Amino acid sequence: MARGRIRINASLPFGTMFVATSTADFVERYPNLTLDLSFTDEVVNLLEEKADVAIRVGNLPDSALKARKLAQSRHVVCASPDYLKRRGTPQTPADLAHHNCLTFNFSRWRSRWPFRHKRRDFEQPVSGNVQVNNGETMRQIVLDGAGIARLGRWHVTGAIKSGAVVPLLEEFNPGDLELIHAVYLGGGNLPGSVRAFIDYMIETLARTDVFERAR
Repeated sequence: MARGRIRINASLPFGTMFVATSTADFVERYPNLTLDLSFTDEVVNLLEEKADVAIRVGNLPDSALKARKLAQSRHVVCASPDYLKRRGTPQTPADLAHHNCLTFNFSRWRSRWPFRHKRRDFEQPVSGNVQVNNGETMRQIVLDGAGIARLGRWHVTGAIKSGAVVPLLEEFNPGDLELIHAVYLGGGNLPGSVRAFIDYMIETLARTDVFERAR
C-alpha cells in the first residue's frame, strides 16, 4: 500500500480543474498518503522545489526527467457568440486576417495557426491586440468577447457545451494534439506513491469527456 507524502506541482488551470477535484477520492483510496499540492503557472525545477511529480501541458523540452503521458486534447479555434455577432463568423482560415486573433506571448510561439484542407497542411498568419501567457487567462478573454483564440479543447469544453463559446473552422482542424504529461526525477525504482498518483490521474482523466485517452 502506497504511503508517505507526495508533493505534486501542476499548472493553475489544470490543477484546479482536475487535480483538486479528484483529491477527495484519491485520499480515500490511499488513506496512508498525504498530498502536498502546489499550483502555479511557472515551470518549476523539481529538485529546487522538492516536488515528486509535476504535470506539464504541451511539448516537453529535452531533460533528464522521466515522463509518462496522462492524456491528450485536440485544439480548437473558438470565439464567443457576442464576438461573432459583432464581427461575423470566419468561414475559411483566410478570413482570420480580418479578425482579432488572441495569441500567446511564449518565446516559442509562432504567429501562425495550423490548418488542413483536402489533406494539405498549411499555416494561416494571425494577429490581434491581446497576448497572454496561459490558457486559463485566454479562456476568460474569449468568454468576454475580445476575439478568437486557438486553445487546447480541455480549456473550453464546458463553455462549448453551455454555448458560451463556439468552435470555428472545424472542417479545417488539422487534429494536432496538446499533450499532458506527468514528469518526475529518474533513477532507481519509481516510488509507490508517485506510481499510485500517476495511475490514478490516467484513470480519472480517461473517465472525462474532456480528454482523449493517452496512447
